[in-house]
Amino acid sequence: MYSTNKHNPANTAASFNDGSVWMLLAINIIALITAVWQGWSLAELMLIYWAQSLIIGASYVLRIRKLGNYSTEGFRMNGRSVEPNAATKRKTAFFFCIHYGGFHAVYLIFILQDLPLDILLDPGFVACTVGFAINHGYSYRFHRQKDDQGKPNIGTLMFTPYLRILPMHLTIIFGGATGSAGIGLIIFGALKTVADAVMHVIEHRRLGTRPETEAGVEA
Repeated sequence: MYSTNKHNPANTAASFNDGSVWMLLAINIIALITAVWQGWSLAELMLIYWAQSLIIGASYVLRIRKLGNYSTEGFRMNGRSVEPNAATKRKTAFFFCIHYGGFHAVYLIFILQDLPLDILLDPGFVACTVGFAINHGYSYRFHRQKDDQGKPNIGTLMFTPYLRILPMHLTIIFGGATGSAGIGLIIFGALKTVADAVMHVIEHRRLGTRPETEAGVEA
C-alpha cells in the first residue's frame, strides 16, 4: 500500500490539538492504573482492549457502509478490481466483519482461558469500556464528516483497524495472555497506548489531506 499524499506538519499538529487523542491516552492510562491497582492479570487487561478493538471495528463497518464518494484505487476483491458502488461497500463490510470478527473470536478464547465470566461485570472493566466507547464515538463522528468532505479509499478503511491490534496479537502468539500481573502487564499496556496514539495521529493526518489516493489493498 502506498500513498501519494505528501506529509504536512500542520496536519500532525492538528491531530494533537484534537482533544480526542488526549482523552484516548487518558483512558489507556486509567485502564493500566486500574489493572495495577486491582492486581489484574495480563489477560484481564487485554480483555478491556479486546472490547475496545470491537468498538473500533464496529465504527469502521459503519463508516464503510455510509461512504458516499469514495475511491477503490488499488483495491481488489478475489483478484479483481471493483467499482465504487453500493455492492462494493456491502461486500467489503461483510468481509471485514467475518475476517476481523474471526480474529477477535479466537482472541477471546485465549483471553478467557483462565478468567471467570463475571469479569465482564467488574466495575473497572465496565468503566474503561464505556470510556473507550465514548471516545471512539466522538472519533467516528469526526471521521464521518471528513469522509463526506473527501474521497476516502475503501481499502485503507478496511485495513487500518488491524494495525491497532498488533500488540494484542503478538502478546497472544508469544503466550502472554495467561501471564500474571507485573512487568508484562505494564509493557503490554504501554505498547497498546503507543499504538493507539500513533494510529490516531496517522488517521487524522491522512484525513487532513485531500485528495486521498491509496493502492495495494486486497480482500
